[in-house]
Amino acid sequence: MRVFLASIPLEAAKIVIIGGGEPALAKLRLFLNSPAQLLWFAPDGAPEAIETPLGAPTPLLRAPDLDDLAGARLVFIALGDLDQVQRLAGLARTAAAQVNVVDQPHLSDFQTPALIDRDEVVVGVATGGSAPILARDVRTAIENVLPAGLANVARLARELRDTVKASVPDFMARRRFWEKAFRGPAADLAAAGRTAEARREMLRLLNVAAPELGVVHIVGAGPGDPELLTLKALRVLQDADVIIHDRLVPEAVLERARRDAKRLYVGKSRGDHSVPQDQIEALMIAEARAGHRVVRLKGGDPFVFGRGGEELEAMRAAGVPVFVVPGVTAALACAASAGIPLTHRDHAQAVTFVTAQAKPGGVDADWTRLAAPNHTLAIYMGVDRAEETANRLIAAGRADSTPVAVVENGSRPDERVLTGRLDGLGALVRGANLAGPALLFVGETAAFSAAQLDQQAEAAA
Repeated sequence: MRVFLASIPLEAAKIVIIGGGEPALAKLRLFLNSPAQLLWFAPDGAPEAIETPLGAPTPLLRAPDLDDLAGARLVFIALGDLDQVQRLAGLARTAAAQVNVVDQPHLSDFQTPALIDRDEVVVGVATGGSAPILARDVRTAIENVLPAGLANVARLARELRDTVKASVPDFMARRRFWEKAFRGPAADLAAAGRTAEARREMLRLLNVAAPELGVVHIVGAGPGDPELLTLKALRVLQDADVIIHDRLVPEAVLERARRDAKRLYVGKSRGDHSVPQDQIEALMIAEARAGHRVVRLKGGDPFVFGRGGEELEAMRAAGVPVFVVPGVTAALACAASAGIPLTHRDHAQAVTFVTAQAKPGGVDADWTRLAAPNHTLAIYMGVDRAEETANRLIAAGRADSTPVAVVENGSRPDERVLTGRLDGLGALVRGANLAGPALLFVGETAAFSAAQLDQQAEAAA
């Protein structure tokens, strides 16, 4: 975060605007409907009456002095004379005010964000002064989805805030109440201006507010690109009280979660289980029984080599309400990002997701079936056994010239795609110094990867 948007109360705040041109008028309009004390100085001349905003204070046709600026909270300067600008900015800072020089971010203490003004609700979009037109366009996109009556909802909430706090002392129960109030009929009624009906509905909800049972959502975080989160996963993340996440969930995805949610890291890698699986399940149960909304956030899809099935069983056995939110699994995301079709009418009539890490003492893979031609293999957790896997497939009848691809950090900015032949898969992986999660693809369609096509084009040239 390069800039921080602070919420400044405007009741009785002294705001000073300096300038008579359109840039000054734009700042003036921001505060005309606010409770701020507004002073306007126009040393460069006042605009025509027809141009002056309705309700604006009478402009003083001089520059302010230190006494004029005493007690000012914010000072906006929109003048063309740079020497005068710097002198007035120095005076304002001497008076302990924050200064904004219009279109001069290097001379300013703050920049004005693009604002969506719904009276009680104000939304700001800021770029640190680097791209105000972009901020304006983002503001327009947001404004189009916000109901015009949003201020009515916030105003009613402010009026009932103390009543709710006194009636529902439990913090979690109070949060649930407000969520129901803001997402149900009460908010719709308030937004439509039907305030009395909205108040009755909120009071009805208040009479039944009580601590709720906890719940667990087992959520697929996808391969790492936050834009590949499902809408449901995003909604659940933003409602979570506790997020229990693994090693494959990047910070970019966690940033989409509610900021004040408690985060618990239980990451595991081969040979290093920081928190054993039974303890993870016990933690999920304990947090849910404490009345929390728990999100067990897992890379990819929780039901594709993610042990989500075990966690689902544990929650059911404990009597904890549990729901599963699927995610984009690594095979789909990595293949799409690398340009590898998992099936193809001419080259692959089947695809199999398989793990190279069988459960200790478990049944080994059926290599004869997996070695069938015109069949794409997406191999999870296969880096450490790449050479062994290739040898078993070749021994079971797969051609040693079968194309292969290794996709590291699929869908992320640092994605790498390596290509080769099945008989060289072990050497390909050893020479790659893989540091991130990687998926192996074996089959005719691996030749369609963008990296492979680039190599072929270079060779032809």
